[in-house]
Amino acid sequence: MQKTIKVGVVGCGYWGPNLIRNFRAVPNCRMEVICDLNQQRLKHINGLYPEVRMETDYNRLLTESGVEAVAIATAVRFHFPMAKASLMAGKHTFIEKPMAASSAECEELMDIAQKKGLTLMVGHTFLYSPVVNRIKQIVDSGDLGDIRYICTRRLNLGLFQKDINVAWDLAPHDISIILHIMQEFPGDINCRGVAHVTPGIEDVTCMNLNFRKNRSAIIHSSWLDPRKIRETTIVGSRRMLVYDDVSQLEKLRIYDARVERPPHYDTFAEFNYAYHYGDVYVPHVKQEEPLKAECQDFLDSIREGREPISSAQKGLDVVRILEASSESLRQKGAPVNFLTGPARRPITPEPATNAVADKKSSDTTLLKR
Repeated sequence: MQKTIKVGVVGCGYWGPNLIRNFRAVPNCRMEVICDLNQQRLKHINGLYPEVRMETDYNRLLTESGVEAVAIATAVRFHFPMAKASLMAGKHTFIEKPMAASSAECEELMDIAQKKGLTLMVGHTFLYSPVVNRIKQIVDSGDLGDIRYICTRRLNLGLFQKDINVAWDLAPHDISIILHIMQEFPGDINCRGVAHVTPGIEDVTCMNLNFRKNRSAIIHSSWLDPRKIRETTIVGSRRMLVYDDVSQLEKLRIYDARVERPPHYDTFAEFNYAYHYGDVYVPHVKQEEPLKAECQDFLDSIREGREPISSAQKGLDVVRILEASSESLRQKGAPVNFLTGPARRPITPEPATNAVADKKSSDTTLLKR
């Protein structure tokens, strides 16, 4: 019989309640304590789950609750200090995306987790999506041919953030999907964007990732669009695929469409592109909640002592790309080149910060002892 793992969730704003619900649904998991500064939110959650302990002090959660694992769903600027405090207290740690505010912070957390033999995982939920994994199978099978480019659009009206731009807020989903499909890190990136509403915080961005073999990916992110759009297009040399995550029924469509360049011709008059239009195929994909699978993987990786699917390394890769996008924005869209492989930086110990905040909340306060 599997050991029951006691879990604490920090932050019950926008995303935290989803984690709480799914951890409660996973077998051999005890949702032990929920931590937040907002008394109204705690009261609301307590009404839903009266058996779970409510806490406003993060230090008490780490030292007095008896939890073995902590899930952090707070504002991005608190991911590093809270995750570091959790790891230093000997807790397996799950962090919502993005993993931290810099690659140096990610690397420090990874080093602490490795030295202490703890599981460190990042919440890239789409890596557990049945649709995304079906797409990966289709790409790997060669059904689409050689991948030429991927284009993603993640658009909606809000939710505006005060500490990160729209790329850091929305693009991590698309970056994680693209890296999962491409199975390689880009050679360079460029990003352009505009801050229309809050000075200094871009609310519309367009990011370009360039890979080997002339492959590329375009990521369009916006908080200023009238419709909610979650769409990924993959263009191959044989077929094309469209993934519409907003669609209730036909999330995945494969188009038997392509364009071919004639291999040779004697005169310009003989030169003609060949366009092929075939059928549209809608693969059936059994719908399961990715977040439940993600929570299950976190607990299983703790029990089995293995790396989770959404590993800390994958979290670091996403943050490296986001860092480069910010640098490109500062350079007005100039490309930023990556070194071959992520360079690890020396560890500089810092005192842990005791902080709790609702993710995507309008007000964040530091807790003090």
